Amino acid sequence: MPRKKKPFRIGRSRTGLGLFAAESIAKRTYIVEYSGRRLNNKQAEAMEAKNSKYLYEVNNRWTIDGSSRKNIGRYANHSCRPNCETDRRRDGKVFIRAIKNIKLGDEITYNYGRDYVSWFIKPHGCKCEKCIEKRRKERSEKLKAAKRRRARAAKRAHKM
Repeated sequence: MPRKKKPFRIGRSRTGLGLFAAESIAKRTYIVEYSGRRLNNKQAEAMEAKNSKYLYEVNNRWTIDGSSRKNIGRYANHSCRPNCETDRRRDGKVFIRAIKNIKLGDEITYNYGRDYVSWFIKPHGCKCEKCIEKRRKERSEKLKAAKRRRARAAKRAHKM
């Protein structure tokens, strides 16, 4: 029996490895499960102390250790303007689901949440498309403002 083709592929992204659409993915489609062994709070805290970055808190009792390479969901990167979200089931399973139509070749991203962003991403700067574009625009505005200040200063110096 032929294997069903997956709607994604793992590839190089701006932040390392990422998950990319291998075909168009419709809004509300479940893409992949975020899987791994279940940890209780004590085990999860021990992993956090070791700076483990693939922990997904399911509820106030359980956390998924997604560090195994078998967990394809770990390759979905963070974005401040994501095209997916996570969906937690009552049975404790977590799935990554499209919240927009995703085009062939687009990176599959979701928002990792405020805590993860402040602990791991903010110290180095977010590398999602939205934040890079925002920083590029801010730099451009600063350069334009500096150019205007220099032009005004040169004009004042020329009048004297």
